[in-house]
Amino acid sequence: MSTTMDASISRQPKAIIILSGKRKSGKDFISHLLLQRLGSNKCGVLHLSGPLKKQYAKEHNLDYEKLLDASDYKEQYRLDMIQWGEERRNKDPGFFCRLATDDKGSEKDIWIISDARRKSDICYFKDHFSKATITVRVQSDLAVRNNRGFVFTEGIDDAESECGLDTGIDWDIIIKNNDSQQELEQGLNTLLSLIPL
Repeated sequence: MSTTMDASISRQPKAIIILSGKRKSGKDFISHLLLQRLGSNKCGVLHLSGPLKKQYAKEHNLDYEKLLDASDYKEQYRLDMIQWGEERRNKDPGFFCRLATDDKGSEKDIWIISDARRKSDICYFKDHFSKATITVRVQSDLAVRNNRGFVFTEGIDDAESECGLDTGIDWDIIIKNNDSQQELEQGLNTLLSLIPL
């Protein structure tokens, strides 16, 4: 992997925490806990899906704010948005990662990437910020995800956006986010011990 800098990247964070996991595994929940513990003065949450949704809304004349929440509005466009995003990534694998690093949260010393979904996402940050990158897989049992409202949807839950990181990644940390507070705390503490503060 190349560690050369992209000419458009000027900010070098101390740490980049890349979270991945299945739908309803709790990636946003873990991001929120990390933000609380690390402090919003030094930590920012960056969403790879945010720039995707913003660009998709712009090109398709849709309500960007409605695409951000867990609404029926977002769900009716999800499949097309995934396909559109794949086409963009095929042309330029780092497109949405670059847009995310232009977000206001990138001013902080620690970035939490709350929604990595593809190997190209991991590769982008490892290529450009190799020493700062910490990869984290958030895992929840299917029964727990079902209790959180997960319903398998063909074309979404069997697509690369949900399955692309199921194999082939040697995660730095795996955080189990089931119903065990002790297990969750253990994973968070292990992760926090890796972050230079």
